[in-house]
Formats: sequence, structure tokens, C-alpha cells
Amino acid sequence: MSRFTGKVAVVTGAAQGIGAATARRFAEEGAKVAVVDLTTERAEATVAAITASGATAHAYGCDVADRGAVGELFTRVAEELGAPHILVNNAGLTRDQLLFKMSGDDWDTVLAVNLTGAFNCSQAAQKYMVEQRYGKIVSLSSRSALGNRGQANYAAAKAGIQGLTATLAIELGPYNVNVNAVAPGYVATAMTAATAERVGLSAEEHQVAAAERIPLRRVGLPEDIASVVAFLASDDASYVSGQTLYVNGGAR
Repeated sequence: MSRFTGKVAVVTGAAQGIGAATARRFAEEGAKVAVVDLTTERAEATVAAITASGATAHAYGCDVADRGAVGELFTRVAEELGAPHILVNNAGLTRDQLLFKMSGDDWDTVLAVNLTGAFNCSQAAQKYMVEQRYGKIVSLSSRSALGNRGQANYAAAKAGIQGLTATLAIELGPYNVNVNAVAPGYVATAMTAATAERVGLSAEEHQVAAAERIPLRRVGLPEDIASVVAFLASDDASYVSGQTLYVNGGAR
């Protein structure tokens, strides 16, 4: 397939996991990809994998919680790859703790990266998308948006993503910009491995326990989420906007 030939895609948090899989998927389908992570060095492995296949990708370092840095990022992307057609707000982190133990810094940092970062990037990207009357924004929410023990900060941020998505779809729709969110369930990533460690399990043990509660009897892979993100960023989903799609193997 070549759904993204001639398109420029910006993927944040693309050094590993869902972000890396999404960047690779866009490149496989013809996009030029801006691979963004906290530092350029972190993004380089994903870029190397993409360029080895003959596709085009550039590495960028940016703290998405820094509004000024985000503005500079999009200026560079537009100069080096072209005006962005697609934005995937994937950058995120967890600082899990029960409410009575959670510090103000743990709350602020998670909200700043996971939610404010998506706002910053969306605001910077929309300038180009509105001008060209075309754009796709896909943000990563989570099943945790429905509530999850020890994740008051992360759950609040990911629920905020859903409200941000619905609102941006209303505001940007008249300019032919689709805005959607994907809410993964359990996905085998470094983030869920860290959660396993927090509760005293290996990543493998944690995945086995999680799979027993999922109707499809397996945990998700980054590629499972990347394929849904790619659909929402494609013209196959041209009449889909303002939606949050849960991708969780049928879990309730």
C-alpha cells in the first residue's frame, strides 16, 4: 500500500514502542516521517530502521511540554521535510502512585507531557493544516482514561486527550482536518514493563496475567496500534472525526 505517498507525518515519542511502530508504518506506506523524541539521539534508531528500507525519515529532539521548543520543531520539519499533513501525538510517560502518595511534581509532569504536549503539537501543526486545507491529527489516549488504580495523573491526562480530540474536531473540521484518538488497552511496551516491575512481576508474567482477562487472550503489540493509527490518518477515514477508538482486544 502507498496511502501516504507525498505526505509528511510527525510522530512524537517515536523512539520505541507504539511511536516507533507507527513511524515505521507511515514510512512503509510512503510518507516522509519526522521521528520525534526527547532527544535526537533517542530518535535515531527508529530513523535508521526506516532509512535502511529506503524510506525517508529525520530525527528530531523536542520536549513536547515546552511550547517554544515545539514551535521550533515544526518550523524545522516544514523546512526540511515539508509542511506536515499528519500529526500523531504519542509522547507520554507514567509516574504511577496511589493518590495519597502522589507528589505534585508527579501530577504536573504527567499532565504536562501527555496532555499539554498534545495541545502544543496540535496547535503548532494546525497552522500548516489549515493553510493547506488538509490534515490528520491522531492522539494516543488509553483505556486508563476510564480509571486505573495508581494512575490518577495518567488517567486524567488520557481522559483529557479525549476531550481535546472532540473539541479540535469541531474547530478544525471546516478546514478539512480530521482529529481522532486511539485508546489502547494492554500493549507490550517498555511502559507496561515498568508497570510490571512496580507490582513485583516480570514483563512476561504481567502479560500472561493480563491476557487471561482479555477476550482475545493476548496482549496488544505496538504494530496493532500502529495499524489503527494509520487507518485514522488515511483518507480511508475521511469521514471519521472527533472519535476515540478503543483498541483493547475486546476488554471491558
